[in-house]
Amino acid sequence: MRQDAPLAPAADQVVGRATALLGDALVGVVLFGSWARGQQTISSDIDVLVVAGRGVPITRALYRRWDEQPIVWKQHAVEPHFAQLPDSSRLPSGFWAEVASHGRVLLDARGHVAAYLAAVRDIVASGRLCRRKVHGHPYWVEN
Repeated sequence: MRQDAPLAPAADQVVGRATALLGDALVGVVLFGSWARGQQTISSDIDVLVVAGRGVPITRALYRRWDEQPIVWKQHAVEPHFAQLPDSSRLPSGFWAEVASHGRVLLDARGHVAAYLAAVRDIVASGRLCRRKVHGHPYWVEN
């Protein structure tokens, strides 16, 4: 497990909560968004990607279970984003490109998350996927 010192207490809580929800089906946890980029503001929430195994349905019920015991760190809500690792034979979505660009792996149970994020970074570095901005909001396009 790799954690950033300033967020270590929150990271421990997030990983613990994700483990309690998914058990052995937990593949990984990644901090992303403004906190991962070091661009958080006083109103920023803390975005975490919780990667579940293929057999776990990503439904509203999963989010409701998380919300039964929400995590707040220094008055910032921790917002989970549940997903499964995509098929590596397809071009990644903009969401995964964004996570790969600035995400910080908090837990990687089998090394699959880091490997996938590295592959996405390689695709971006090759120029096949490009990040652009409109009105300050990033989006990704195939090149």
